[in-house]
Amino acid sequence: MLYHCIDIKKCIPDYHVDNVYALDAKKLHERGFQVLLVDIDNTLMSYDEDAPTDSVRRFVEKVRGEGLEIVLISNNRKKRIKPYANALDVPYVFSAKKPLKRGFLNALDQLGASYGKNAVLVVGDQLLTDVYGAKRAGLHAALVRPIRAETEKWFTRINRSIEKKILRKIQKRYPEEYKALELHKR
Repeated sequence: MLYHCIDIKKCIPDYHVDNVYALDAKKLHERGFQVLLVDIDNTLMSYDEDAPTDSVRRFVEKVRGEGLEIVLISNNRKKRIKPYANALDVPYVFSAKKPLKRGFLNALDQLGASYGKNAVLVVGDQLLTDVYGAKRAGLHAALVRPIRAETEKWFTRINRSIEKKILRKIQKRYPEEYKALELHKR
C-alpha cells in the first residue's frame, strides 16, 4: 500500500493543535517564523462553507499584526480558492498538488522575498498532503484537527484511512513524539 513507500518520519508535525486559532502568532514570530502557508479546506473552513468567517478574518489580522506573512495553499481549484483569498486580501496557490514540493515553493515565490526554510510554517489538517508535503519541501509543519470531517470529499476520506495507518506507525516507531504531540487525539 502507499503508506509503505512514505518516509514516516516526514509525517511527524512540529506542532499539533486543535485549530488555527490555537496558534500563537506572537510566539511563532518569536521562534523565527515569518511566513505561514495555510491550507483552506477543513483548516480554515469546512467543505460546505465558501466565505471567510469573522474568526478567520481576525486570525489573518492577528497573524499580520505580528509581522507574519500569510499565503493560502490548497489542492482545490481556482474557482473555490480565489474568492476566499480575495476576501481576505492574501496571496494564494490553487491546485498545489500537495504533497509535491512545487506548490509550497510557488507559495513562497508569490511573496517576492527570499525566506529561509526555517522561517516558514505550513498549517494544515492532513498528514499526507500538508505535513508530508511541508517536510518534503524542508519546511516546518503544524497539524490541526479537521473542522468538520463529515463534509470531506471521498478522496480526503481515503487519505484519512491511510493517515490512521501512518499514525499507528508513528506511535510504534516514535512513541515519544507521538505522545508529546498528542497525536492520539486525532
